[in-house]
Amino acid sequence: QVQLVESGGGLVQPGGSLRLSCAASGFSISSYTMNWYRQAPGKGRELVARINTNGGSTYYVDSVAGRFSISRDNAKKAVYLQINSLTPEDTAVYYCKADTWGGPLWGQGTQVTVSS
Repeated sequence: QVQLVESGGGLVQPGGSLRLSCAASGFSISSYTMNWYRQAPGKGRELVARINTNGGSTYYVDSVAGRFSISRDNAKKAVYLQINSLTPEDTAVYYCKADTWGGPLWGQGTQVTVSS
């Protein structure tokens, strides 16, 4: 079955860190740009970070630049998002997306809650 599965979310205190993982099954991610999005309560889904096929080029939305880091391991069919210096504004469901030749493929999301 072709799918993306995110993990690594949870409840963390402000200033804390998490490492989110996105595991692909049923297909290889090596040919696709990979993305992390997030959707906060009551808001639309926004692109957080993007990484090209070989990991040599990355993009971050201004609000997370310097705090988040996206990486990938094509051999393991996985994409990661290291998130540091978390604030309550980072509370959201985080989604992984693959820009496949057949169209976007989304994971089911993982909840990140930042609260003291």
